[in-house]
Amino acid sequence: MINKPDTAAESHENVKRQLLDAYQFRHAVKDFDPERKVSKEDFDFILEAGRMSPSSYGFEPWKFVVVQNPELRDKIAAHAGGARRQLASASHAMLVLARLPREMTADSDYISYMLNEVQRLPQEIAEMKRKTYDTFLRTGFALQDNERAMFEWSCRQTYLALGNMMTAAAMIGIDSCPMEGFVKHEVERVLIEEGLMDDSRFGLACMSAFGYRSAEAPEKTRQPLENVVEWR
Repeated sequence: MINKPDTAAESHENVKRQLLDAYQFRHAVKDFDPERKVSKEDFDFILEAGRMSPSSYGFEPWKFVVVQNPELRDKIAAHAGGARRQLASASHAMLVLARLPREMTADSDYISYMLNEVQRLPQEIAEMKRKTYDTFLRTGFALQDNERAMFEWSCRQTYLALGNMMTAAAMIGIDSCPMEGFVKHEVERVLIEEGLMDDSRFGLACMSAFGYRSAEAPEKTRQPLENVVEWR
């Protein structure tokens, strides 16, 4: 018997089911199977999901540093008690950097680069967008005069990219674990010493590990939908 192609409705339902299955599959892996490695093709796919992620005004305030050197992982782990097991066993370890406030002001060289060279906007439109963005920073979220708040705003956007990378990984059967269990200034010092972070431009937002679980996942627990959603 020849199978008929899925209808549009069936295809729609299949996509929804696959995505929810991926969320059900994903959990925060603490111990990865050190013998199993993620292929280059698969990890490139995960990175592309991060690169294509949304960001405020499309300004992409992130950088992804993939750390595969075991000695460097050990140096980082010395200041990352909440990530030692993952750093020791994961196929791929990633440090997610966020741009500092001086990089994200409306008149910065980075914002000019994004407007003119990446987004390639006509000059009039670019300047209009720059002014709108400046107003947002100063009066919308009132970030401009609070460096900590402005850096945290950049960090929050990196989590959009990280979430997409974790979902992309889960869709193809690859495990992940996001991590904040580290002493920020100490890990940043290591990155600076290793030439992996320019501290005039970036700060460390979070870490993540990718690979394959070494044991079955525990039962997933979540609150019921009615506890977290309100309609009016």
